Amino acid sequence: MSIRTIVTEGDPVLNKRCHPVTKFDEKLADLLDDLKETLTNANGLGLAAPQIGILRRVTVAVNEKNEMVELVNPEIVESDGEQDGLEGCLSVPGMWGFVKRPNHVKVKAQDRSGNWFEVEGTGLTARCYCHELEHLDGHLYVEHVKKLYTNDELDEMMAKQEADE
Repeated sequence: MSIRTIVTEGDPVLNKRCHPVTKFDEKLADLLDDLKETLTNANGLGLAAPQIGILRRVTVAVNEKNEMVELVNPEIVESDGEQDGLEGCLSVPGMWGFVKRPNHVKVKAQDRSGNWFEVEGTGLTARCYCHELEHLDGHLYVEHVKKLYTNDELDEMMAKQEADE
């Protein structure tokens, strides 16, 4: 396992559609392990293979139980509801924006051995699944926002909100 460099906005790899995984081998296991270690090191909630320069349909995401879920060849098979919430991205460091997402999603994916399974998530977990799966199609959350906020602007907004309450 190793910590990989996270590519940032402007790198063309982030705008490319990823290829499906067809070999469930040691190379895939190493990729999943590296994604998990890199995500843990970066203190994030999700990381997709293109964010470390690999154009494969592979991502890891933290669910509501704080478990890291490995998703290979994932697809959203069901979604409902709506939420509007704050998102950031390890590939767009120091920036935040409000994004509308489904409040509930069901994802069908394969595990590192190629076995199909389904996971569901609501709230932040649903947001995370949607965000990470968009990376696999070459999209970033910034495409959905009206305005991006810096860390300082976000801190100021939060302080004002607390003062108003």
